[in-house]
Amino acid sequence: MTDDSFSLYHLVNQDPRYPIEAYQFVREALAYAADTMELGSQEHFDPDYDIEAATHQARRERHLTGQQLCESIRRYALNQYGYMARVVLKNWNIDSTGCFGDIVYNMIDQGMMKKSSRDKRSHFDDVYSFDEVFGANFEICDSMVHRRS
Repeated sequence: MTDDSFSLYHLVNQDPRYPIEAYQFVREALAYAADTMELGSQEHFDPDYDIEAATHQARRERHLTGQQLCESIRRYALNQYGYMARVVLKNWNIDSTGCFGDIVYNMIDQGMMKKSSRDKRSHFDDVYSFDEVFGANFEICDSMVHRRS
């Protein structure tokens, strides 16, 4: 078992609200933001304000706000699960963007992600309504058609 896997299992043991899949999904959504959405692009990079996943790939650290990460998670969920995104997230006990903040800050506390003094847990609260983005206003977009290989 890698140190990273051990850390995730330790996290789930300490805070059993969210399964390991939820933590892995948030990390994948962060990579998705860096790879496809150009969030936190170099022209906006500020080395004193970052929130990043400890990934196995060598990537430049990029700035993402809590709101940007929530948007990346939304797009990644729709890309991966389509109409079932809300069901999958609910199965992981995720029913609001605040849950993403809980997951991120658990990983920060474990040393798996970083934050600056300007980052706040509250930046994840009420970013969007799950009813709106995964329910009645669900819309298939171009980014859902192009999956990462």
